[in-house]
Amino acid sequence: MFFFYDITDSLFQFFQRGGDVLYLIFILGLVITFLMFEKIWYLRYEHQSVIDTIIVDWKKRKDKNSFNSLAIREMMISNAAFKINKNVDLMKVCVMVAPLFGLFGTITGMIEVFYLLAVTGGGDAKAMAGGVSKAIIPPMAGLAVALIGNFAQQYIRNTTQRESDMLYDKLVIE
Repeated sequence: MFFFYDITDSLFQFFQRGGDVLYLIFILGLVITFLMFEKIWYLRYEHQSVIDTIIVDWKKRKDKNSFNSLAIREMMISNAAFKINKNVDLMKVCVMVAPLFGLFGTITGMIEVFYLLAVTGGGDAKAMAGGVSKAIIPPMAGLAVALIGNFAQQYIRNTTQRESDMLYDKLVIE
């Protein structure tokens, strides 16, 4: 139980040192995590039933060579790809915004450092250290969130491409 208190205390100190921008980066990280788990859930538990339904519908068709049949095949594949790619663009936006929030934290931290320089005359190094930490921690957190989100996004993109290619192969034109 004490382990939980130590982690909570460390996180609280981290957020205090980094400034208010870390809360925005944390919320953005939670959104990316939610979208990532939602997509993994879909791919693991729901996607196969969508694919099975499409394959059964395609096998029911008697004519598979006509222009209309090929158009219906493309529509089926497009619908499956749309369901796979749902919310992927939102994840991309969140991944791109995370380093910008870190940059915003750098700017606010440097404003605090310059304000302390103006008030104290530049002689108090301990007072400036707090502003410098507020200038350094948010970009690190923003880049960490973006890096993790980028790996998740790449995994989802590869899985999406693989599933789409497999669906093209399963819907055979006779």
